[in-house]
Amino acid sequence: MQLSGKLRPAVFIDRDGVVNSALIRDGKPFAPRSIKELVILDGVREAISLLHEHGFITVVITNQPDIAHGHTTPEVVFEIHQAISKETGLQNFFICSHNDQDQCECRKPKIGLIQEATQDLDIDIAKSFIVGDRWKDIEAGQRAGCQCFFIDNNYPEKRPVPPYHTVASLLEAARIIVEGVNAK
Repeated sequence: MQLSGKLRPAVFIDRDGVVNSALIRDGKPFAPRSIKELVILDGVREAISLLHEHGFITVVITNQPDIAHGHTTPEVVFEIHQAISKETGLQNFFICSHNDQDQCECRKPKIGLIQEATQDLDIDIAKSFIVGDRWKDIEAGQRAGCQCFFIDNNYPEKRPVPPYHTVASLLEAARIIVEGVNAK
């Protein structure tokens, strides 16, 4: 926990489909399973810089069930996060390595990752936001009390339940956030 004693607002950011390209297999989005598959999306570095300039803590919160399924390892996920950090300036990564059957508290749409980050980084959750591309991201943000931004990548799956802002990218969400728009 930071020693400043002052809580700061954060922007919680899903990883795959928001920071980096999701890989589409049989019409469904998946995480890169190796550093070779990692492609950072346009505008992410600019979005992170903009948020940092305006005093926001940026936090990646990501479900990574490929670890539980044996398709990748924690070491590979760490390597991917190091590459993302180097390319974008993102420093805070909180991951859930479980799958739905594990019934853990950290897997979105549950809010365990948000709660852990909030405690570890002195975050003011009432002034915080989440940006995601799946219904689980938006529902987690709503449960935690964040204002939500949904990047609609048109996945063939359940849609999030309002309220949320629909945006085309993390950069668009960052610009709206720093302009002080409040989602209702």
